[in-house]
Amino acid sequence: MSGVRWGVVGTGKISHTFARDLELLEGHRVQAVGSRSVEGARAFADEFDVEHTHAYGSYEELVADPEVDVVYVGTPHPFHHDNALLALRAGKPVLVEKAFTMTAAQARDVVEEARARGLFVMEAMWSRFLPHIVALRQLIADGRLGEIRTVEADHGKWFAEDPTSRLFAPQLGGSAILDLGVYPLSFAVMLLGLPERRVALTDPAFTGVDGQASAVLGYSSGAHAIITCTSGARSATRACVSGTTARVEIDGDFYAPNGFTLFERTGETTRFDFAVEGRGLHYQALEVARCLEAGLVESPEMTHEDTIAIMELMEWWMNPA
Repeated sequence: MSGVRWGVVGTGKISHTFARDLELLEGHRVQAVGSRSVEGARAFADEFDVEHTHAYGSYEELVADPEVDVVYVGTPHPFHHDNALLALRAGKPVLVEKAFTMTAAQARDVVEEARARGLFVMEAMWSRFLPHIVALRQLIADGRLGEIRTVEADHGKWFAEDPTSRLFAPQLGGSAILDLGVYPLSFAVMLLGLPERRVALTDPAFTGVDGQASAVLGYSSGAHAIITCTSGARSATRACVSGTTARVEIDGDFYAPNGFTLFERTGETTRFDFAVEGRGLHYQALEVARCLEAGLVESPEMTHEDTIAIMELMEWWMNPA
């Protein structure tokens, strides 16, 4: 598509980041914004040069705007399901922030609604579309790493113990796994597919939601994925993919714009660096536009099957017993 007019649902931090990165793309713009209040919508509109006539104090008005081509859902996890369905029932394609929903059943609801209406929907796992991740997948496809034996990835950040924080408040979908663990889990599934075996440890934060979790995923090929997340410490947030002939080490933060080093089994090394403007969320917007232009209802790089399977794995990970 030559241009995409985006409608943004929610005016939190991630919506600001997404809207700011859209400014890097020719033909993409925030056309409208919906918030829980007109004041919040207008403040967002002023920041991103959106006319006040397209700044709405409800999500219903936002999705009904005839000048919106695609809806971006940037609200907290517990609201993704209803917000996505609202947009789809208004006839709008949707890009839904991760975690896609709170449960796998909700994810299936959204996917089934989109398919029934012939509309595009995708989880906003922006990492999959970053240049260094695209390059890594190409190296693996070209056989540069040989057979993959291990995938290791962690995502840990320190958050103050605030019971009203989205990381800790149950009513906001508080969960280290849903907010942080989704990155290493999606990374592992992207590279290895769905596991045949799995074991996990999960410990609660002070409010009772999961605060630290680790999992080992096993595959029929013999490969293992070792993933961890925590909301109580700033970890290295690196990733390593080891194969029989070489390994790749991605710098921290592995899920954000970055570079990596290829270590050959012989000891030779090759450095890969990539120039990226902004935070990198605009690459997923390009993928949405590409899929819409091609008439697709899902992205082959972030499929509905992957999204649902990842939600099923996160449900298990939060309660592995």
